[in-house]
Amino acid sequence: MENYTIKNAVPAGKSAPRDVHITDGVIAAAPAPDARVINAAGLTLFPGLADAHTHFRDPGFTRKEDIQSGAAAAAAGGVTTALCMPNTSPVIDTPELVRYVLDAAKNAAATVLPIAAVTVGQKGVALTDFAALKSAGAAALSDDGSPVSSADVMRRALIAASAAGLVIISHCEDADMVKNYAVNEGEVSRRLGIPGRPAIAEELMVARDCMLALETGARAHIAHVSTAGSVEIIRRAKALGAPVTAETCPQYFTLTEDEILRRGPLARVNPPLRTRRDVDAVIAGLCDGTLDIIVTDHAPHTDEEKARPLGDAPSGMIGLETSLAVTLTELYRTGILPLAGIAVKMSQRPAELFGLPTNSVAAGETANLTLVDLNEEWTVTREDFRSKSKNSAFLGKVLRGRVKLTISRGGIVYGGQYVV
Repeated sequence: MENYTIKNAVPAGKSAPRDVHITDGVIAAAPAPDARVINAAGLTLFPGLADAHTHFRDPGFTRKEDIQSGAAAAAAGGVTTALCMPNTSPVIDTPELVRYVLDAAKNAAATVLPIAAVTVGQKGVALTDFAALKSAGAAALSDDGSPVSSADVMRRALIAASAAGLVIISHCEDADMVKNYAVNEGEVSRRLGIPGRPAIAEELMVARDCMLALETGARAHIAHVSTAGSVEIIRRAKALGAPVTAETCPQYFTLTEDEILRRGPLARVNPPLRTRRDVDAVIAGLCDGTLDIIVTDHAPHTDEEKARPLGDAPSGMIGLETSLAVTLTELYRTGILPLAGIAVKMSQRPAELFGLPTNSVAAGETANLTLVDLNEEWTVTREDFRSKSKNSAFLGKVLRGRVKLTISRGGIVYGGQYVV
């Protein structure tokens, strides 16, 4: 492993540049004699990002993504740790499949950790063996994509997960209300003449899981929050002392349901894009700490799948390679969140919530680092993506701020041209 000294980078939230020394993959107090120089003048230094909600489609759907391509996309977006959801084929619901993901990720460009299923086959009935999954290396539990509809099952799951030292990431939608509808219930669904997914379908389940967390004392983590009502429910639950944490994604603090009219299936995501009022509420929730972290819900699909009619196309969009740039453009450049706050939401807080490798720029820590040009403007094109899939609703968008170099576990995994 090569040793490096990063020269003249400005840490996110600071004003003065500093040098960072990396020896044997670890941040050191002094440079190694053979350290190669990374010229970071004009760049901003972030701790490596941690994305706690991705879909790498492996095993079973590797035509869309696999662990290696997903990790490469992560590295290009400055993400050094990615948690991948279990809705694969077969579902990641056994220790053997947890180990499969970990083995496949050993030489990947980013650290990839599996999230295991809450219920066997994600069918919402029998709980998986949480202790065995934890022992095998599962980072969290989720039936994401298939809500745990039974309150009794979720209550027992929360209690068992807490005992096993794991957190449940809850996909909050009432399945009977949303069915397989493609858009938010509202103005756009009425214009298109199709049924929609009502906000209350999310909010009912958010309220249920917040109440269960308060009653059991077991932490629930609410996935991809998209509505104003959900933000307010979580805010009130936290005020009552419920051990609840929550996430949202760039699409939910930037895009509205109107994007469906412009983008069609590329803007079909689950939960759906909502109204301007919901977007504003999600932003407020990020600012006041109601929403703890920013994730991507990176969900690759093939061109053929996304070319289907809106009602038949699958939900989801990729996000690893655009998440930081979108956040910088929409939250930092507008004065909504400072750089230090973005680093907390996208790196430090996710690591805290899920017990991930500590992402900091402190001596003695593993070198997981991201260098960003805050001023570079670029237009998102298909050619920018290392993901196997290209299904992004941000295609064609002009962003300001771009990842230039990523160091994962002490090695350069993206942007090696900055080494001199």
